[in-house]
Amino acid sequence: MHCTIEDLVALRDGEGSVWARRHVEECAACQAERERLYQRVAQLKALPALRPPRDRWTAIRDQVVAERSRVRRRWLRGSLAIAAALGGLMILRPTGPKLAYGDDLAQEKQQSAQLETALRNYDSDSRVMSGREADLTAQLEDQIASLDGRLTQLDSLQGSAQLVDLWRQRVDLMQQLVQVHVTRAKYVGL
Repeated sequence: MHCTIEDLVALRDGEGSVWARRHVEECAACQAERERLYQRVAQLKALPALRPPRDRWTAIRDQVVAERSRVRRRWLRGSLAIAAALGGLMILRPTGPKLAYGDDLAQEKQQSAQLETALRNYDSDSRVMSGREADLTAQLEDQIASLDGRLTQLDSLQGSAQLVDLWRQRVDLMQQLVQVHVTRAKYVGL
């Protein structure tokens, strides 16, 4: 019977049993194993100590600031694109006979543009959102994006009741989104 690795470690630490000490003195295999153990320990001790640099905070801060700037620019570009699209829709509407829902449609588009401006002026990066608020914001933004897709498809139906209804839904979702951002509401009716 040979010494286990635990016996050899205990011997190295000066805590080995009398039997283990005698056995290692007499057994060539256990002596070789003890020598390999000592070599491994010596090799591990010879490894350089890895310590992180002390000045990492500035690099981390710069990275976070850069990421926030990228997100802010992305939101700004998206908002400007939506505002330009809405402005284009308002300018390029048909000049033919006045449609029955034209005034309602213009009013809903104007209200939507005002809400877009309010959201653009709101600096969401300056505060921390709870997980619930972030989830609610994401759901509302997804619903608005879906509605924008449907509005793009139905753009040829200028002044139809269906188009006015979609714009009303968009304004309602935008109001809920403003409410989540500004008043930090926990439940907005979803």
